[in-house]
Amino acid sequence: MSLLTRRAVLAHGAGLALAANLPSWAEAPAPAADLFLADLERRTFDFFWETTDAKTGLAPDRWPTPSFASIAAVGFALSAYPVGVARGYITRAQARERTLTTLRFFAGLPQGPGKTGVAGHKGFFYHFLDMKEGLRFAQCELSTVDTSLLLMGALHAQSFFDGEQADEAAIRKLVDELYGRVDWAWAQVRPPSISHGWTPEKGFIPSDWKGYNEAMMVYLLALGSPTKPVNPEAYDAWLSTYDEHSWGESQGQTLLRFPPLFGHQFTHCWVDFRGIRDSYMRAKGLDYFENSRRATYVQRDYASANPLGWQGYSAEIWGISASDGPADIKLAYTTTAGKTEKRRFISYAGRGMGLYDDGTLAPYAAGGSIAFAPEIVIPALVAIKERYPHTFGRYGFWDAFNPSFNYPDVRLTHGRIEPGKGWVDTDMLGIDQGPLLAMMGNHRGELIWSVMRKNPHLVRGLKKAGFTGGWLG
Repeated sequence: MSLLTRRAVLAHGAGLALAANLPSWAEAPAPAADLFLADLERRTFDFFWETTDAKTGLAPDRWPTPSFASIAAVGFALSAYPVGVARGYITRAQARERTLTTLRFFAGLPQGPGKTGVAGHKGFFYHFLDMKEGLRFAQCELSTVDTSLLLMGALHAQSFFDGEQADEAAIRKLVDELYGRVDWAWAQVRPPSISHGWTPEKGFIPSDWKGYNEAMMVYLLALGSPTKPVNPEAYDAWLSTYDEHSWGESQGQTLLRFPPLFGHQFTHCWVDFRGIRDSYMRAKGLDYFENSRRATYVQRDYASANPLGWQGYSAEIWGISASDGPADIKLAYTTTAGKTEKRRFISYAGRGMGLYDDGTLAPYAAGGSIAFAPEIVIPALVAIKERYPHTFGRYGFWDAFNPSFNYPDVRLTHGRIEPGKGWVDTDMLGIDQGPLLAMMGNHRGELIWSVMRKNPHLVRGLKKAGFTGGWLG
């Protein structure tokens, strides 16, 4: 697992039965919840519109700390613009101009095997790019999954800008050009699986994408490529790792497990999995949407049980995923049960229950599941804002907070201590703001799903992966 890495109705699956267990306070009037979501959605959109460089389309990895660009954040930004048009935040012309600027900039960036002076190689892009020139930042890796996040946003733009206007036609052509450059088979260094990435210093990363996680999009895009696709056995190999790595029980739910919630959200930002199934899910009798709904309830129930005795965890306050954290340090901590023991706290990590849980919660982790289980996600977001108002600012929620970390004399890696409330981040991350905005868009109108269902490349990839049923026909 890389460390750097919709609108569900109550009646979906067991949703009604589970929703009946909500506390009475969570049954807030719908208009109040709608106003809150509308405000959060606008603020989160503004993050992408205002922090992205309008001259290049490069989106920062984090804000307001000075930062390099993240190609994954660029992908989420490309999907943010159509959401902004649908909500009336910006005009279609404004979104078109920003999108075309971004795509032209990326299409013009140099590629090659060199260590410096390039933005990518073999059609893939480096995970992080310099915010001014768009070239490789430091010695970061050529990332298959982050390139996929960039391309998902590009494909969304391609299908959204479907008009005859010259700039919209140019957008569609540029996306085909960028997507068509990617040599997916080159990344199959241990075929048929696809590697995490490559660096010119050390060659391929010695890990492939296996087990259920955020990288399903990597295989779908590799299969759907119109120019340099991989064969279907790559997806079969991906599925073959599920039983060993992922399938099992957690908090009373049977599902494909992945500890951080982002793994259950990222591909879903663009793919409507309701009613479509591959061979593995057909045999299990569920779809990936239902799997993510279960994963969301698992997180809520884990926080309610709070086995490690962290402060703040409850049925209303939950959400563990990749995020910033306070510091890399071991400190004496007194649990909610009164037991004092040494605990390890961490800064940035791919947190998840049973993996890394140091009391740090990420609002986007809960919010990114709003389309799967709005009946528990919306009350959670409202509760976080009400009980921890310092977690909310100009662009919505700060990346993370930790009510258990009350150590004023510790040198922090990120954030600050809010007296009496614990640690809170002072940055927002594009890769975390992105799924929050995307899934709010899908919850309130299927804004991204409805467009992506029309994209021929995605449809091709899904069908080559063996998906059938539902909207695929």
